[in-house]
Amino acid sequence: MTTLSVFTTITARLRAAGCVFAEDEAQLILSTAPLPAAIEAMVLRRIAGEPLEHVLGWAEFHGLRIAVDPGVFVPRRRTEFLVSRAVALAKPGAVVLDLCCGSGALGAAIEVELGEVELHAADIDPAAVRCARRNVLGPVHQGDLYEPLPADLRGRIDVLVANAPYVPTEAIGLLPAEARLHEPWVALDGGPDGLDVQRRVAAGAADWLAPGGHLLVETSARQAPRTADTFAACGLVPEIAEDEEAGATVVIGQRPA
Repeated sequence: MTTLSVFTTITARLRAAGCVFAEDEAQLILSTAPLPAAIEAMVLRRIAGEPLEHVLGWAEFHGLRIAVDPGVFVPRRRTEFLVSRAVALAKPGAVVLDLCCGSGALGAAIEVELGEVELHAADIDPAAVRCARRNVLGPVHQGDLYEPLPADLRGRIDVLVANAPYVPTEAIGLLPAEARLHEPWVALDGGPDGLDVQRRVAAGAADWLAPGGHLLVETSARQAPRTADTFAACGLVPEIAEDEEAGATVVIGQRPA
């Protein structure tokens, strides 16, 4: 079969399986598969419902190709807004922490944008930690939130980004099958109101941030006012930032100088 006929056949199979962007996906599979035999395996995985990023082994994020292993949270394009806000607040040489890092996409993007930074990342999921260590240059710590961080980071972090889970537990069943069946529950479940992990992040932030340092978390527009109230109760000065085009909402909290 010619390359064009292979592409046409794969596109038709993906479209029949319900893939909305079948042509784009077919092209990505063909350009990523190392051998012809791998093409069929990747197509079958995609038809079975695996996220395209898990099938390819990578996700495009903030202009980077981020390694994403099966079972690891796939970075969303809307989260690029969080990166842009973090970069605007940081300076070269800043101490940056990517908490609940997943694949490490946020930290990797901040590293590229700022160049010289002292980057740390952390996640509770061993699979995410293994993946993040392929994507970021700084150390990646495994454990629950701040627990695994080295003590000498306390009070020195200039920018703390945390794409913590914020989906209410009862709403997880409403997520697309790609997320609820193939991404780790710990990366999705934010508790009864979606804010449980954010509260824990905010509660510890003031101890780890440098004076004048910032905590940034992604949340929904509906949840943002409550997240901002939580930040204020934890001693941070809150601000809500939105990008309507991207459908992104970020709450920023600054530790008073």
